[in-house]
Amino acid sequence: MTSPASPTAGSSTRPYLIRALHDWCTDNGFTPYIAVFVDAGVQVPHEYVKNNEIVLNIGFEATTALKLGNELIEFKARFGGTSREIVVPVDHVIAIYARENGQGMAFPVPSDAAAGMTPAPHPVGDTASAPSAAKGPKLSLADAPSAADAEAQADRDESPPEPPSGGRPTLKRVK
Repeated sequence: MTSPASPTAGSSTRPYLIRALHDWCTDNGFTPYIAVFVDAGVQVPHEYVKNNEIVLNIGFEATTALKLGNELIEFKARFGGTSREIVVPVDHVIAIYARENGQGMAFPVPSDAAAGMTPAPHPVGDTASAPSAAKGPKLSLADAPSAADAEAQADRDESPPEPPSGGRPTLKRVK
């Protein structure tokens, strides 16, 4: 008999799914983007953070020394012509998807985010919603409801939400 905290529970599947979807994007000629929940534990250029989220291009053309580890995603990327070191805890990745068609996977916001994690400082002035390292259309998950908003809506209304109209790709949360 095993206890609830037994080693048979295994490690998180999130880093493996991120690597698999990154490989799928790369193999199919798509640009892999990640949406990241930003707090004090995430090292990104805060001037590009909007609503505690940032969208990053993690394609090989936009990054240097990309490491998709089990605990951290680390790489260097250029923002406004300046090379910056990026460090993202894997549990802060809230989505990975192909820029060209929106196909990918969304993940829950870190559980301790709702329990009072220190939010990222908000930049002063007008900022872009996506990093300049991410070439192409500016993408932001700020336009879509957050995972917490979707869960709250699901709690209030058991019927599935209507899909948005228009040709814009959307992310679907898979549990």
